Amino acid sequence: MASLSKAGAALAALREDLSGDVFAPGDLGYDEARVVFNGMIDRRPAVIAQCVDEADVVRSVRFARDLDLNIAVRGGGHSVAGTAVNDGGLVIDLRHMRAVTVDPAAEAVRIAGGATMSDLDHATQVYGLATTGGRASTTGVGGFVLGGGTGWLDRCCGLAVDNLLAVELVTADGRQVHASADENPDLFWALHGGGGNFGVATSLTMKLYELPEFAIAFLLYLPEHGREVVRTYRDVIAVAPNEAGGGVLYLTGPPEEFCPPHLQGTLLCAALLTYAGSEADMRKVAEPLLALPHEGGIVGAMPYVDVQCMIDDPPGFRNYWSAEYLTGLPNDYVDVFCRGAESMPVPTGTIHALMPQGGAIADGPQKYPVPYRDAAWVTHPFGMWEDPADDERGIKWVHDVRADAQPWSTGAVYLNFIGAEGPERVIAGLGATNYRHLEEIKRTYDPDNVFRFNHNIRPK
Repeated sequence: MASLSKAGAALAALREDLSGDVFAPGDLGYDEARVVFNGMIDRRPAVIAQCVDEADVVRSVRFARDLDLNIAVRGGGHSVAGTAVNDGGLVIDLRHMRAVTVDPAAEAVRIAGGATMSDLDHATQVYGLATTGGRASTTGVGGFVLGGGTGWLDRCCGLAVDNLLAVELVTADGRQVHASADENPDLFWALHGGGGNFGVATSLTMKLYELPEFAIAFLLYLPEHGREVVRTYRDVIAVAPNEAGGGVLYLTGPPEEFCPPHLQGTLLCAALLTYAGSEADMRKVAEPLLALPHEGGIVGAMPYVDVQCMIDDPPGFRNYWSAEYLTGLPNDYVDVFCRGAESMPVPTGTIHALMPQGGAIADGPQKYPVPYRDAAWVTHPFGMWEDPADDERGIKWVHDVRADAQPWSTGAVYLNFIGAEGPERVIAGLGATNYRHLEEIKRTYDPDNVFRFNHNIRPK
C-alpha cells in the first residue's frame, strides 16, 4: 500500500487527469456512486473512477497499479454477486460509456462497455435488427456477453458469445488490446465465457439479425394447474421452431392490468412463449397453452424492446440467484419443480423459472468455454425481496431448489445466473479442460490476478 502522501498526490492527479468524475469517501455523491443493484451489498471503495472513454480506463488502471489498490469493474448492469464494488480499492465505473453504433449494412453493432440492454435494443430496433440479449432491459451488455449470454433470442440466434465479433480491452498493465478471431485469438476465445478476468472491456462488436416482428403469449394460471402448464409448455417447445422461446414461471401476481385484482399478490404460474416472428405464427405454436384455463395475460405482437422490459427487476431489492442445468424435463422433475413453488417467498419479486435450451444454443460452436450449451433445460431460482428479515428463508429456498434438481443436473452452470458459490462452481461454469487453458491465458494477460472481483480464474 502506498504512503498517505503518495496516495493523496496520486488521487489529486487522477481528479485532474480524468475526463470523468472521481469520488472518494466524504465527497458529495460518493454514497450514491457506490450503491449497486443488489441491496444486500454495502461496500466502501477508496476511490470510484467514473470513466467516460478508454483513455480514462487506462489512467484508472495505472493509478490502481501504482498504489497497489484492488480493482473492481462496474459495467452497466446488475453484478448480483456484488463484485462491481469492493472495500478499500478502486472501482472503475463504466456507466457513462453507453454509446451504441449500428452498422446496418454489415449487420453489426459496436457497444460501449457501460451500455445496458435498453441502450442496445433501442439502437438496433430502429433498423429492424437485434441480437441475443438478456431478459431484462437493465442488464449490462459487457458482463452479460463476456459471461456467455442467454436470453429470449438464444434459441434462434445462439448465445451472445456466439455473436461476438471483437472486443476492445484494457489489460492489467494498462495496455489497449484488440481481440478478435484474427487478432489475439487466444484472448478472444477466453472472452467467450471467461468474463472480466482478462481486463476491462471498453467496447464489444456483435453480429445482428433481422427481427422485423416479435410476438408473445404471456398467460397466467392458478398454481394448482402448474403441473399441466409445465408439461404442456414442455411438449409445445419440443416441436416448436427455433423462433420460439420463453419459459414457465411461478411468481407473485403483479399489480398490472393483465392480472386480475383478486390474484395480485398471490402465487401464480405463468407461461411465457416468445416468438421471433409474426403474431399469427406465434398463436399457432401457443395454441395448446391458450387452450388451458388461464386467468389473464398478454397475447399479441409486441416490439422486442418492450418485451425486454416486462420482467425488469428494480434496483435496491435484495437478490440471491442460482441455477441448475438439466438433462431433460421428465414428469418426475416437473413434479419436483412445481412443489418448489409451494415454499417460495410470496409476495415478493422472487421468480421460480424453468427455461428451454436447444435450437441454436445446442447447434452453436462447441469450442468456447460454455459447457451448459448441450443442456435441455435450466431451472433458475431468482430470489428477490425487500425485507432483510426474509434473507434466511429466501436464501434457503434458492438452495433447496438447487438441491432438489441435482438428480437431473448436467453439472454445468451459466455463471451470470449465480453469485459467489465457490471455485468448484466457477470450474463447472467453464468446463474443467477449458478452465486449465483459461488459467494459462490469465497468466499471460493478468499474472497478478488484478481482475479478481468476478467469477475468478486464478493465473496458473
